[in-house]
Amino acid sequence: MEGTNPVNKKLAAALSGGAVLVLALSGCSGGDDDGDKLNSWAKQVCDAVQPQAKKIAAANTAIQKQTSDNSTPADVQKTDSQAFQDMSDAYKAIGGAVDKAGAPDVEDGEKKKTDAVKELDTISASYGDLKKQVDGLDTKDQAKFADGLKGIATQLDKLSQSGSDALAKLEEGDVGKAMAKQESCKSASASASATKS
Repeated sequence: MEGTNPVNKKLAAALSGGAVLVLALSGCSGGDDDGDKLNSWAKQVCDAVQPQAKKIAAANTAIQKQTSDNSTPADVQKTDSQAFQDMSDAYKAIGGAVDKAGAPDVEDGEKKKTDAVKELDTISASYGDLKKQVDGLDTKDQAKFADGLKGIATQLDKLSQSGSDALAKLEEGDVGKAMAKQESCKSASASASATKS
């Protein structure tokens, strides 16, 4: 099955960039005591992010496992399609959680929340589009299938970067400090880190 393997490895590498998004949402900096309102907001968001981070990590792992030389295009297609669907659902759920938590109790909190939700919804839709693209690839033609995967890997690279930027804005300053103190964000962050190794 030469041809698919190197490309699917590239896909797996690009996909592990998606874990960066979860890391970005799981504040990693230590912080001082912030207001109770902000802490309870952070707890609500982090508690909701944790199961979704695990889902994204599992999707990453599934694609990476499918990079072996003996994977057929049909196997790769099936695994990648399911992984993209799971990631689309997970980012939609994270966006919903941020939206439900409302604006964090900081300056420009409403704008931070709105921008992050919009970006998370866009990422969710983008993974949905990638699923459709994978589903549409010709698994009977090895060369065409490899080319199709290459295009998808390129889009994934861009996707992980845009999401990281948006979420970094959400958790600037006190928001990030409050999130860093939440146990559930720490474990969400650990799940995402594990997929990058």
